[in-house]
Amino acid sequence: MNIPVVTLAIVCVLIAVRQVGTVRLQIWQVMALGAGTVLISGQITLPEAISAINFDVLIFLFGMFIIGEALEESGVLAHAVYNYFKRAHSVDALMLLVMIGFGSASAILMNDTLAIIGTPVVLLIARKHDMPPKLLLLALAFSVTIGSVISPIGNPQNLLIALNGTIADPFGSFFRWLFIPTVINLGIAFLLLKVYYRTEFHDSPLKYSQEPIRNHNLAFLSKLSFQMVIVLIALKILSVILRLNIEFRLTYIAVASALPILVGSRQRWSIVRKIDWQTLAFFAAMFVLMDSVWRTEFFQHILAENIRDVASTEMILSVSILLSQLISNVPLVALYQPLLIHAGTVTKGFMALAAGSTIAGNLFILGAASNIIIIQNAEKKSHQTITFWEFARIGIPLTILNGAVYWLFFSLT
Repeated sequence: MNIPVVTLAIVCVLIAVRQVGTVRLQIWQVMALGAGTVLISGQITLPEAISAINFDVLIFLFGMFIIGEALEESGVLAHAVYNYFKRAHSVDALMLLVMIGFGSASAILMNDTLAIIGTPVVLLIARKHDMPPKLLLLALAFSVTIGSVISPIGNPQNLLIALNGTIADPFGSFFRWLFIPTVINLGIAFLLLKVYYRTEFHDSPLKYSQEPIRNHNLAFLSKLSFQMVIVLIALKILSVILRLNIEFRLTYIAVASALPILVGSRQRWSIVRKIDWQTLAFFAAMFVLMDSVWRTEFFQHILAENIRDVASTEMILSVSILLSQLISNVPLVALYQPLLIHAGTVTKGFMALAAGSTIAGNLFILGAASNIIIIQNAEKKSHQTITFWEFARIGIPLTILNGAVYWLFFSLT
């Protein structure tokens, strides 16, 4: 019996149902059980498990959680929400601002970053306007996923594609191939949410109240940290455009930007205690389980034996969307990309891989790391959650439509 693959299947089922008898399970607990199973059963050794954990990802998330928590604790986030959203006088306008704002920003700041910062924002909006948090959490999840498609630094898998050496102008290529269909797909996501939550899109005017800054010292430090994120990411973009051979990891950006808060704030330990440690535990466990599955070569054999026209747009989109649900989108790109390079694939094929592996996050909860961050952050901060089925009932038709839009655009260009 292929224990890692069976364990992965059980983990997926448990995340879908989230309950065993009277015991209510959190997503991180399910993933930790999966990692513990493959570790205890000897499918992966302890040294292998430790080496499987991508500490760059954990450190990046830690740094961004620190900044997000400080922005919220100081009152800066609530103050910024008022200044940005006060122009929206209807639910339609509010939802468009949420989706356009977070979708656009995710192309620059990376979707996981926007998931961290955006979750308390949409929860605050829901509380202020007596709106269902699930509607706004779904809008955030779908918009940061779709919006991140258009940039080589919008998400980790895009960065992996951009750095493969076969794309001469990553930023230009991503924008040229993916901007128009991505804008269309954001519009589709808005319309689907309006269909499924039609009763919440009422005509009553929205009222706003200005939020005060609660802690001016922490506000100064948190704004400084956020500004550092913007500047350092701009420098990273510049280094990619100029193809400078500089080690400029996102980990460094997150840690350097969090330092003003960790060093200069008296609330540093309170902030550290309040960050989303459960999501960090989820990712550590996921890396262990996925590495164990990867070592079985189960999915590698499936690809090698069943894919004939590996470089066709239809195959790239369908395989990347479906297989990303099981092995995550970054391992999927790491697996599929060499096949495309070997097949002599042109830029369009890699853009299809970027689009498919990214919008895979709209299908099911496990399709994107940003989904996990949003859901677990919401559970921690407000006891609000989105179940597997609540996500999938909109995510399935949305992903089908998203894939069709990209396929049509690739076919016509």
